[in-house]
Amino acid sequence: MASFPEQSYHFAHKIMTTKKIIIAMASAGLATMFAITAFAQTTTTAAPSNAAAKIACVGSAVNTREAAIDTAMSTYTTSLNSAYTTRATALKAAYAKTTMAEVRSATKAAWSAFNASAKSARKAWQTSRTSIWAQYAKSAVACKAPAGTGDGVNVSSEVSGQ
Repeated sequence: MASFPEQSYHFAHKIMTTKKIIIAMASAGLATMFAITAFAQTTTTAAPSNAAAKIACVGSAVNTREAAIDTAMSTYTTSLNSAYTTRATALKAAYAKTTMAEVRSATKAAWSAFNASAKSARKAWQTSRTSIWAQYAKSAVACKAPAGTGDGVNVSSEVSGQ
């Protein structure tokens, strides 16, 4: 059985690891929220009157969508990288333990925290992606461009977040 100072250290280490995960998830959520807000604010345009202007309007909606997708994907990959880094640190600490029970417990905690972080990052990406594409669809329809002008049919090609 571990002594009191060792138990305190392990408890403090778990709290610090949990705080890192929570901070990473909160950061990802905030970045996604800002990306979606920025996307929504920049895509409200009045429908132009001629075909060239309507096509340009769709092009603008596509450019706005792609910028928002880029931001959301960067947030996703940053969150996922953070989860991997935190997992590596936790596993390193786990294998510095001296008993099998401690190692087992610490590795279980490391993998559990990693899975929760990865799931949260994936969910945030999927929510952002869905919202961004929905906003794009509204913006493209508002342009009243000729049928087939936009590339919304390609939404299924978007990375889903594994």
